[in-house]
Amino acid sequence: MAEQEFPGKWRPDTELVIPLFEQLRRRILALVDDGALPVGRRLPPVRGLATELGVAPHTVARAYRELEEAGVLVTAGRAGTSVAPRGAREEELAAAARSFAAAVLASGASLEDALALAASAYREGQGRP
Repeated sequence: MAEQEFPGKWRPDTELVIPLFEQLRRRILALVDDGALPVGRRLPPVRGLATELGVAPHTVARAYRELEEAGVLVTAGRAGTSVAPRGAREEELAAAARSFAAAVLASGASLEDALALAASAYREGQGRP
């Protein structure tokens, strides 16, 4: 997918039960995963994006903070917030996968059961049953 202006025409949906910061977090994550927001791409400042989206600044700040904690974004003071290199994020996911695998092995669950639980948790995290 080609790089695009962020946030473009996208706006959070106030009718959804999903919190606004979570909608924004998911949107940014999807754009990063699709390559529309490439590594190094600078995101709008918190206050500017909040104004553009019609949300409170803490909504944008929380989405940015959670994505930074997940290794998707990096903030460098006055240089702003940008898309982090993918290696850091993949390393964190690999560590989480190793922890999950260790828990599965310790419990005696089968790989099939573990994958079914992981798939269910993933869907639940996306707001789907």
